[in-house]
Amino acid sequence: MLFPKSLLEQLDIADWGYTEEISPRSYSRYEEWVEKEHSKPLSYLEDHRMQARQSLTSVIPDAQSALVFLFNYHPQKIQLENTLRKLKTPLKMASYLFGFNGRDYHDEVKERLDLLGRTLSKERSGLTYRVCLDIHPILERDLAYRSGLGWFGKNSMLISRKIGSFTIVGSLVLNQRLEEETERTFDTDHCGQCRACVDACPTDAILEEERQIIASRCISTFTIEMFKESAQAPSGMDQADGEVFGCDICQDVCPWNSRAERAGVSLVDEEGFKSKNKLILETFLSRPVEEVVSELEQLSNGAYKRKFLGTPLERTGRLGMLKNLRFWLR
Repeated sequence: MLFPKSLLEQLDIADWGYTEEISPRSYSRYEEWVEKEHSKPLSYLEDHRMQARQSLTSVIPDAQSALVFLFNYHPQKIQLENTLRKLKTPLKMASYLFGFNGRDYHDEVKERLDLLGRTLSKERSGLTYRVCLDIHPILERDLAYRSGLGWFGKNSMLISRKIGSFTIVGSLVLNQRLEEETERTFDTDHCGQCRACVDACPTDAILEEERQIIASRCISTFTIEMFKESAQAPSGMDQADGEVFGCDICQDVCPWNSRAERAGVSLVDEEGFKSKNKLILETFLSRPVEEVVSELEQLSNGAYKRKFLGTPLERTGRLGMLKNLRFWLR
């Protein structure tokens, strides 16, 4: 085994895989998605980084393989639901926001991956690695698929039979091939005739046959990626349930996530959860919406950024969050 089980558990890694395929299998579908303008307004998926995603050699010129890890935040998801029921808030936020010790998962997961990379490089002469997440020019879900960790659901999410889809994909791109028998077989499609995610999406953002998202219709795109107050919410968002940052609707109804819960998801400590996420819980989910809006209106953009530095909410900014909150005041 490459890594001690105790280390994987310490880092909340639910599963991992390995691949020597350095090119994605779904790149042509990605190209078609962009050509049909279903990627708009996510310009960072359409620019020069699009070509870079054709091969892991854009990350390491001599890339030979990759180790891919699933970081599980399903326990925090369940604890978040329990907490929100007690708070009786009319608002919702995507559960990944609360899954990584109150931090932006990019920072938290990068540190965990770097620890794994350092551990591996100490044992292997000449090995170099590069930590990769969804901010890097790779198709991270395809990389996880190539590593045998799951399949593409109809909502485009990577779904694992073991733990569902409440995971973050992180990888180590390596300049060597590993000698161990670590490659796994590809997981086949286990969605079948199920349309739960398609039917549940209030904005009709899911392309069932293509297993893609029309980004401009997606609530997550509107609440996270569109920063201007003048941005128009997708039609049907008023039928959602108070989402002000991200959206879990299509994952909430997925039978594979229900199955993971039935299999036994260990809850995180409630007080620890509240302590780590105190800033976001108390600012946005413990008070009337009008009070939250009033507070943000009195903050400067700089003060907002300082307050939420190191959290995912820093990205959206004060004006972006005001836009999201005001939608639910209508």
